Amino acid sequence: MCDEHTLKDWEEYLKNKPVSRRKFTRLTAGAGLAAAFPGMATAQRLTSGAVDVLTPDGIADCYMSHPPSGSYPAVLIWPDVLGLRPAFMDMGRRLAGYGYTVLVANPYYRDAKAPVVKAGASFSDQAVRDTVIPLANKLSPETHFTDARAFIDFLERHDAVAHDRKMATIGYCMGGPMVMRTAAARPDVIGAAASFHGGGLATTADNSPHLLIPDMKADFLVAIAENDDMSDPQAKTTLRDSFQAAGLNAEIEVYDGAQHGWTVFDSTVYDQDLAERAWNRLLALLKEATA
Repeated sequence: MCDEHTLKDWEEYLKNKPVSRRKFTRLTAGAGLAAAFPGMATAQRLTSGAVDVLTPDGIADCYMSHPPSGSYPAVLIWPDVLGLRPAFMDMGRRLAGYGYTVLVANPYYRDAKAPVVKAGASFSDQAVRDTVIPLANKLSPETHFTDARAFIDFLERHDAVAHDRKMATIGYCMGGPMVMRTAAARPDVIGAAASFHGGGLATTADNSPHLLIPDMKADFLVAIAENDDMSDPQAKTTLRDSFQAAGLNAEIEVYDGAQHGWTVFDSTVYDQDLAERAWNRLLALLKEATA
């Protein structure tokens, strides 16, 4: 989870490896993501744009992308603490290019439309933290469940969703607990779930997400940043034991050298090589678990 320890880790990391984000920016400038990554060649043929999702608490402005015809397995993406923004729209389109109907949520819709930060914003900036932390603090396990059910209901009614296929959910940073609560809220439809540098998945709290694992039926991918693991080395063991006890398939890996946030395109500590390795593991999970 993004906190003061994360900021200190980032500062030290960037002293030794400052080129990752700049390298990616040069790579994608002008050419765009379609040229930068495999699987994006179909981006021009996607149907993508803003959608409004009715929830018990209001209207959630979200982003959706899918191939222009036919129906496909649905994927619900929960963004990191900076919320729904162009980087996550790009990620949604990229995944849709592989043959999925992707809904990217705005978790802050109760208080603000997306995006809540400007392009290029970094959690390391105090002004950015002052914007997003109060919004994040308003969310709770209850809002996670409410939104998960509403977004899945929306997907179940959509013509671009293959209703005979399992759905998937993916979360980044604070989206990790949302993924687990989504899998527990609708175990009948969620067949795959992935958390990338998710924070607070296994804690000592009475409402820790890992306590919901017996209620789930999904196959899991849990990709952990090295510095997150150093901060809480017990979490991965608790998760492994809990998934095993529930009889669920779970790939849990600490990505050596990866910093919290390493998989997100616009992150200060984005690492393309490690992010691509995690992305390929995600594709393998989705192919198997949504079949």
